[in-house]
Amino acid sequence: MSYHFNKIEEKWQKYWAKNQTFKAANDSDKPKYYVLDMFPYPSGAGLHVGHPLGYIASDIYARYKRHKGFNVLHPQGYDSFGLPAEQYAIQTGQHPAVTTENNIARYREQLDKIGFSFDWSREVRTSEPDYYKWTQWIFIQLFESWYDMEADKSRPISELEEIFSSEGNSRVMAACDEDVEDLTAAEWKAFSQEEKERILLKYRLTYLAEAEVNWCPQLGTVLANDEIVNGVSERGGYPVIRKKMTQWSMRISAFAERLLQDLDKINWTESLKESQRNWIGKSVGAHVDFNVKDHEYKIGVFTTRPDTIFGVSFVTLAPEHDLVQKITTAEHKEEVEAYIQASAKRSERERMADVKTITGVFTGAYAEHPFTGEPVPIWIGDYVLAGYGTGAVMAVPCGDQRDYDFARHFELPIPNIFENVDISQEAFSGKEGTVIANSDFLSGLEYKEALNKVILELEKTGAGYGKTNYRLRDAVFSRQRYWGEPFPVYYVDGLPKMIEKEHLPLRLPEVEKYLPTETGEPPLGNASEWAWDTTNNKVVVNSEIDHKTVFPLELNTMPGWAGSSWYLFRYMDARNTDRFVSEEAQKYWENVDLYIGGSEHATGHLLYSRFWTKFLHDRGWLSVEEPFKKLINQGMILGTSAFVYRLEGENVFVSKNQIKGNNVQPIHADVSLVNASDELDIEGFKNWRPEFADAKFITEDGKYIVGREVEKMSKSKYNVVNPDEICQDYGADTLRMYEMFLGPLEQAKPWNTAGITGVHNFLKKLWKLYHNGEEFSVSNDKPSADSLKTLHKTIKKVTEDIEDFSFNTSVSTFMICVNELTAQKCNSREILEPLAVLIAPYAPHIAEELWEKLGNSGSITTAAYPQFEEKYLVESMKNYPISFNGKMRFTMELPLDMSKDEIEKTVLGDERTQQQLDGRTPKKVIVVPGKIVNIVG
Repeated sequence: MSYHFNKIEEKWQKYWAKNQTFKAANDSDKPKYYVLDMFPYPSGAGLHVGHPLGYIASDIYARYKRHKGFNVLHPQGYDSFGLPAEQYAIQTGQHPAVTTENNIARYREQLDKIGFSFDWSREVRTSEPDYYKWTQWIFIQLFESWYDMEADKSRPISELEEIFSSEGNSRVMAACDEDVEDLTAAEWKAFSQEEKERILLKYRLTYLAEAEVNWCPQLGTVLANDEIVNGVSERGGYPVIRKKMTQWSMRISAFAERLLQDLDKINWTESLKESQRNWIGKSVGAHVDFNVKDHEYKIGVFTTRPDTIFGVSFVTLAPEHDLVQKITTAEHKEEVEAYIQASAKRSERERMADVKTITGVFTGAYAEHPFTGEPVPIWIGDYVLAGYGTGAVMAVPCGDQRDYDFARHFELPIPNIFENVDISQEAFSGKEGTVIANSDFLSGLEYKEALNKVILELEKTGAGYGKTNYRLRDAVFSRQRYWGEPFPVYYVDGLPKMIEKEHLPLRLPEVEKYLPTETGEPPLGNASEWAWDTTNNKVVVNSEIDHKTVFPLELNTMPGWAGSSWYLFRYMDARNTDRFVSEEAQKYWENVDLYIGGSEHATGHLLYSRFWTKFLHDRGWLSVEEPFKKLINQGMILGTSAFVYRLEGENVFVSKNQIKGNNVQPIHADVSLVNASDELDIEGFKNWRPEFADAKFITEDGKYIVGREVEKMSKSKYNVVNPDEICQDYGADTLRMYEMFLGPLEQAKPWNTAGITGVHNFLKKLWKLYHNGEEFSVSNDKPSADSLKTLHKTIKKVTEDIEDFSFNTSVSTFMICVNELTAQKCNSREILEPLAVLIAPYAPHIAEELWEKLGNSGSITTAAYPQFEEKYLVESMKNYPISFNGKMRFTMELPLDMSKDEIEKTVLGDERTQQQLDGRTPKKVIVVPGKIVNIVG
């Protein structure tokens, strides 16, 4: 019987959907296991073969766990808000909801064809009001909370108000704005409600603040750092500048130490943990205040080396620092303004990465050294970032490479404060343990002694204090976009007010245009009906705004990471209308046992999700503090691109081996126009794009040979392989197994469609194992010892591979197994039935069909995983090499439990031994049981 994979796969995909085979229960006697894939964004291009890699791996593990007796939750949904849909809406006028729906339908069609065991009854979409209602609710809870540094947890803002009323704020250890002033209980009570609200806003976990942001004028929105590549927007390649804007921010910095310490509690790769440690960036040192001469201002700096304070020869401010405009002298004003404008065009990442370009401008102002009182020139330089630390550094050229380079470039003094150290060596970086010299105050002290002495003196004189600093900054939470979660916020006298839970969700309004307004407001500024009626608790037309009972609503929307920071918990209880997740469901599922996704989210999504989980735990809505127990980053499947070579300035293309000189321009060609021999379909290429219709080709023997290069699979590189075509031509089971066979899960590997036939032939061979010609043929005969050995070594190896996520080697093991069973002519049910279960996580469709043919009812999903039995691998015989005077002449298979005397007697009695001895009596017979026999003649 032929292997009709298309019919088989369609049959079982319909069966799984109809019977909801993979639907998970929220209560079960079985142990639970939660497998999750990183939230996909449904793009219009659909899936290419690189996308399913992680999904296939997670699906194998989810199916394996079901066979092992677990109640498995393996859900799927869509991160369906985002900039691409909005940009498409701007270009076409089509509502983002329409394109998003179409994209989701395309994704769902493709995912179903690959045969994933998703529980689709729990599907969520971040752009659905029933979902973002709870994102809005979480935002409100953050607004209604503050962070108690002493208790190291989030607390309700109402408790903070009670503290202020009873004792003021002097003893409160809270994460708050830098400019909070001390107040007594009496002063607090005397404040108006508006004054109290303004003070509380400095403590809330989500708050309004003026912040330096990445502004993209063409897109009309703020971009996160990971949305910028080489100084331009990832989407569209538009210029990005730094700009100050009033934005909603999240006080993630309050959680920095917990986010750092709790990395030790989770099963993530060390490289991923290290990425987060570096991003959080803990530093221990001191805060130092430099008074600005002839002003009342102070410049605060953070340094990890306060012991080097006597080496300060200048202070550098970030171009965006608040004091720059205030302290710059008249004669330097023009130069400083020009420098600030130039710096605004460079992203923070550019400025951090660029260590070679040295730029800066003198402000004309001076600071006072906190110990000596000597004047210290104040410069601005874009190697200092406004958002990191205080936006200012005390420059010690003899102890820091960038300060040293800056000082040399601008011919500033470089005092040497270190003993026996040549500061001209660029490798020197002020290492710990260096002896401090050239200062009576610190002379001869080791690093730690000097550090402690400086901190004590700073605190004594009021010029500073010991401090722990973090690179992690509060997260900007506003986006000037349409297609995102609306903030549940309206404004009364400029102060934010929250819409009450019972009136959520606040739905996105309709707008005529998705671009910012002509006056520069975000796209929601185009909405004619976007005001909040506090009497009737509903959205009304803007013309009704009277600032008495009807007020303007927030015009920004939330960023993409809002909905993706908590989606794992919604899957646990996706249809709950009373809570974002019920207490019972969350306590049952706890958190994600296995999370698979790309490493590009190491410092974005994963940090934000950990932050929100800790917050929700603090406030009593979750029982766990970490969202993901085990995390695996799948590698990338690379595409093999094809290149044609055009002569510069001409529409003439030269075949690869005909190129002479460097006057050719390589151009990506669609890989579908190239065959396995790298020959281009010339006519197809001419018809592909209008500009190539009249192109001429210089060929070799009538063929045009393209160049090949392995690079990222991308639509823009025309090297994308559609999984639909693979499923149609070879089957989903072939696709699944081939993607696993390509190489280790965590590594990048190139796609080669030509190699897929080997896996497809293996599945046909597996099918034949259960058939005799056109007949299904499985017997109840007792299997041979060899077949039992093959089966159980396969069970052992495949199980170990799955537990180690070494899926590529388990595919090889299946191939060896089928080859051996075929050679053994095995058709025993005792072997073939457990083999079907064993391969089911990898190739579920063929396994289901074989399971049914074996006479079983229901899905193979419910079948118990085969048990490995060691006894079938224990060898009872040994194939001994029989040597004469150290040279092996033949072998003999003998029982392993034979004694030395029995082995010697049996070997000497063998006819082949007699021929070798030719009548001679051996001088000695050496027998090593289980290893060798050597006859010395």
